[in-house]
Amino acid sequence: MRRELILDNTASRIKKLTRILANQYPGDVSATPEFVRALAFLNVSIRPETIIAAGYVLAVPVGILTSVCLIGGIALIGTSLSLRALCVVLLLSGAIGVGVTYLTQTLPIALATLRRTRALGATPGLVGRIGLRLQLDGPPERASAFAARTGTGPLAESLQAHVDQTNMGPTAGLMRFASEWKPWFRPLERSLTLLRAAVDTPPEDRTDAIESGIDAVLSGIRSTTAGFAGTVRGPASGLYAFGVLLPLALVGVLPAARAGGVSIPTGAFVLFYDFLLPIGLLTASGWILLQRPVAFAPTQIPRSHPALPAGSVRGIVAVSAGALIGWGIGSTVVPWGGPIAACGIGVGAGLTVQYHPAAAVRKQVADIESGLADATAVIGRRVGAGEAVETSLTAAADATIGETSTVFKTAAGVQHRLRVDIQQAFLGPYGALSDVPSDRARATAVLIGVAAREGRPAGETLQTLADHLRTVQQTESAARRELASITGTLSHTAALFGPLVGGATVSMATKMAEASGSTDSMSATTGPALGPSSQPPTVGSTVSGATAIPPEILGIAVGIYILLLAAILTILATGLEQGLERSLVGYRVGLALLSGTATYFTAYIGAIAVF
Repeated sequence: MRRELILDNTASRIKKLTRILANQYPGDVSATPEFVRALAFLNVSIRPETIIAAGYVLAVPVGILTSVCLIGGIALIGTSLSLRALCVVLLLSGAIGVGVTYLTQTLPIALATLRRTRALGATPGLVGRIGLRLQLDGPPERASAFAARTGTGPLAESLQAHVDQTNMGPTAGLMRFASEWKPWFRPLERSLTLLRAAVDTPPEDRTDAIESGIDAVLSGIRSTTAGFAGTVRGPASGLYAFGVLLPLALVGVLPAARAGGVSIPTGAFVLFYDFLLPIGLLTASGWILLQRPVAFAPTQIPRSHPALPAGSVRGIVAVSAGALIGWGIGSTVVPWGGPIAACGIGVGAGLTVQYHPAAAVRKQVADIESGLADATAVIGRRVGAGEAVETSLTAAADATIGETSTVFKTAAGVQHRLRVDIQQAFLGPYGALSDVPSDRARATAVLIGVAAREGRPAGETLQTLADHLRTVQQTESAARRELASITGTLSHTAALFGPLVGGATVSMATKMAEASGSTDSMSATTGPALGPSSQPPTVGSTVSGATAIPPEILGIAVGIYILLLAAILTILATGLEQGLERSLVGYRVGLALLSGTATYFTAYIGAIAVF
């Protein structure tokens, strides 16, 4: 309750601030139909014109704040603010201000696209529930209402709205729903059209007709994901080459550039690696994610789930403890390592600890769903043989293992002790699935409950349901395998390879700079013997006048880039594999930061020892 109140207060403050900013804009603005549709899909209550006007005004304070931060950063690293540097700062600040305005007009569209993509991942389950309900009980409007009621998310909500609003026939709502989603996923319309035709099919052919409708959406999912996997390899490889390999390789040539008389300003180096390069990576990653047509959404865990922490206290404690430990370890390893280790270990520990309960719930759901098809098949065979569903639950528990067995054993016990029906034994206040946030498991429980009322004829339907569950799981697994090479490379680079190369490169660059500095000092010592015009070199420069980036600035700048790289690539890999969900992304980013920080310093120490 407290968290919901905080979120409501935050939302109201954002609305108020948006209106205040919009009131400062002197002109009139208009919104594109796509922008209006995106806000409606996201359930945003602020008028589109208000958001656009606020975006124009927001560019001014953002530009000023960026200028102050950049000038402060230049002063912090000890670089003088020349006229050229000031012009660069002003240009960047203006560009960022304009970028914020552009972002306010494109971010809602991007968020709506991601939400719609994640929603379309639920199409196999929704279509399967419609088809199986049609097989159990003929009326299509009842099947549509059942599919909407047993699902969550935009797809189920859209179907429910069309079912409630239509009065033009039993399948009108279903086909209007198909027409609404047709621009984004055409196989859904084909599948629902086949299911509508199955209603008028003779009873002996109805099962095959329904299975054809379900197969249509599954084949559409397979072909769509396979096509995306083929087209995304090029952009992902380019991101990897120009966002990871090339920048890390450039760090290694810094000493050679210095020895050759090429001067690289410290401010420009920090600006590129810790500002421009991460922005480019974020932009490219966002573009790649927006190209995905369908994403299988991870389990949505409600904030009220009893396994989740009530607040953020544990995360804050973990951040504080991790930052202190990281600062101590990093400062011990290398003098400049304290801030990097504190950020990496502190933020990584905080995210991991805060979202670990959600990860545990998600693992439990995955374990339950993995054996759901086997349990349903056992019940279907026994019901088809004339056995009651109530007595089949124990057999299903004995035929499965792990969390699935526990769920069916618990349901059998609840049904026996409380004398409730099958649906209540699973979904009631004390049911086996009362705290399990799985649409698939809950819909299966409802269908098993319907089978308990239908009796022996429902046995075949339950076996069909088991086959459907297996097919959906195989389809999801195949889709993830199509992207496994890409997501695996991104994840490993974020947590291991990138920090490994970064730490070793910084170490070698530092060693080479020290060796070059020693050579310069020897040359400066013998220089006066060669002529009276020889001058000793200044600190941080060679005889030729090329300045060197101080090792502590180099290590911190590359360390910040490594941490940002770990977060950005992990977000991209998670979004491609399962879609973006806060607790899932937070947990994986936390693990990547912990691994990346440890690898960065380990590689630095190892390279120092070797070279």
